[in-house]
Amino acid sequence: MGTKKTERSEPTEAATLAWIGLMRAQQRLLSAIEKDFKEAALPPLAWYDVLWELVKADGGRLRPFEIEARTLLAQYNLSRLIDRLEREGLVQREAFDEDARGCWVVVTEKGRDTRKRMWQTYAPSIARHVGARLSEGEARELATLLSRLG
Repeated sequence: MGTKKTERSEPTEAATLAWIGLMRAQQRLLSAIEKDFKEAALPPLAWYDVLWELVKADGGRLRPFEIEARTLLAQYNLSRLIDRLEREGLVQREAFDEDARGCWVVVTEKGRDTRKRMWQTYAPSIARHVGARLSEGEARELATLLSRLG
């Protein structure tokens, strides 16, 4: 790996090309995966992201600001998404004991089952749209490079 460069006020041509490629790849891959979900009659990818973060969390619950930080969804979008997930019985809100104004968002068994069902489409979608286009070494290298940007 190269050494870290000093900050510049203008990006290099290579940095600009990397940025453009990253944004285009992200949009194309997200569109392809969302299409796979739609064809499988599944909810959108954002639902999976929230359910996955809840499933991984201690006790299957997180505060909304924790979900926001882990998923990078904007707060106003997250509030509406949690409302939809709750209406579908995939999550429930519980009062936060230490702060009556706050709440926990808790994944339900139906939410856990929905996340598993979504993964049955998501996993092959990742394999087809990413894994089939990169060798294992390239995928690891890309993951390493991207981790340096986040």
